[in-house]
Amino acid sequence: MITAGLLLAAGAGRRFGKPKALAELGGEALVTRAVRILTEGGCDPVVVVLGAGADEARALVPRTATVVVAADWAEGMGASLRAGLRALPSLDPVPDAALVQLVDLPGVGAEVVARLVTHTGSEAVARAGYDGVPGHPVLFGRKWWAEIAATAQGDRGARGWLSGRADVRLVECGDLGHGADADTPAELNP
Repeated sequence: MITAGLLLAAGAGRRFGKPKALAELGGEALVTRAVRILTEGGCDPVVVVLGAGADEARALVPRTATVVVAADWAEGMGASLRAGLRALPSLDPVPDAALVQLVDLPGVGAEVVARLVTHTGSEAVARAGYDGVPGHPVLFGRKWWAEIAATAQGDRGARGWLSGRADVRLVECGDLGHGADADTPAELNP
């Protein structure tokens, strides 16, 4: 089974003060760190969706990853998710599933990714949970990509598509990290 890592790193980071992809944690750019974590967790290939600051961020993306630029990134996370999901079927071979990760999650390490990757399948729907609270990353089997892309809007990404589904497997990861995003530079410390 092939699990692609799909990193959403296109936002402008208005509250943060700059695109979060360009911010650093421990001397490593968040976009570089996230690609490393996805790879170490078992995702191959890794696709990075950029938008705001794309030229500067592209230079920080490891060469092992594929970059997709969401031209409509300013519409919100939904635009980034659509761009990434629509790029996946052109990969050779086409992955069985995509593990969607956000660039601003300092408490998500390779162990969380690896735990979710064990649920890969073409019909998979699984997401990390932290003390029972659903969070990121989220694993989507290839069966669902077009459907999710068609419904991804604004800053909600796949939240509407996931809402109320009985087939979402919550994979507890609270013992491995936390799913809180970093909205300010002070919140980057996991």
